[in-house]
Amino acid sequence: MTRVATVFLIAITCVISESYAQDFQGVATYKTQRKLDIKMDSTQVGGVQDQIMAMLKKQFEKTYTLTFNKAHSIYKEEESLAPPSMGGSMVIVSGMGGSGELYKNTKEQYYVRQSDLFGKLFLIEDKLKETDWKLHSDTKNIGTYSCYKATTEQEQDAFKLDEADTSGKTTTTVTAWYTPQIPVSNGPDEFQGLPGLILELSYDSQTILCSKVTLNPKNKTTIKPPTNGKSVTQSEFDTIMTKKMNEMESQYNDDDDENSFKIEIGG
Repeated sequence: MTRVATVFLIAITCVISESYAQDFQGVATYKTQRKLDIKMDSTQVGGVQDQIMAMLKKQFEKTYTLTFNKAHSIYKEEESLAPPSMGGSMVIVSGMGGSGELYKNTKEQYYVRQSDLFGKLFLIEDKLKETDWKLHSDTKNIGTYSCYKATTEQEQDAFKLDEADTSGKTTTTVTAWYTPQIPVSNGPDEFQGLPGLILELSYDSQTILCSKVTLNPKNKTTIKPPTNGKSVTQSEFDTIMTKKMNEMESQYNDDDDENSFKIEIGG
């Protein structure tokens, strides 16, 4: 084969590979679970604790889909019925945060998250965090996929309702199981950066487990970032959320309703 023919063959191969990469798409379904440690600030809650536990369990057991190709993805919650109400009682869950539709571009390393905060839509646009993953030799099967273990230490701001709180940052170990059989550097929520799709994650008291993967579905989805909402950075959004939570805390501290109480979730 001549040099010209070799160069031509390499060029054609690159074009075909690029075309395949653009055409490739998958959909992964994840289910979330969280262990709950409930504390209540009222001694007059009667027999409602079981009802609260059932409500919160349903709130944290959600189903998400990750639609992805080689460089882009959309992670969003599947629609479900609203959790049961507590009648006339008011429940305040500490540590709440927005987690709406999330677009990731792993090639250009940025994300756009659409989040609803007290009825107002925000578009959080920022860079993806570079994760220092430690790869391990441990393996296990998840469904039909062979997975490898990876861990990282994730530092995060301790959520503060009191600006005088100087508790600082907390560190948690994140454990991921990824499969090189699906060679995309992606995963649920903001997690990515491993040599294969992440099928299971655990951190704090939460577990996110992939229950189904469909590769190259017949009906492909256009993957593009959400566009509705006020554009802010992650830091700006965190400041707004802390301010709103402070206002809520002040409001309910002034509430003299005997049926009101507050619960805190740990784990």
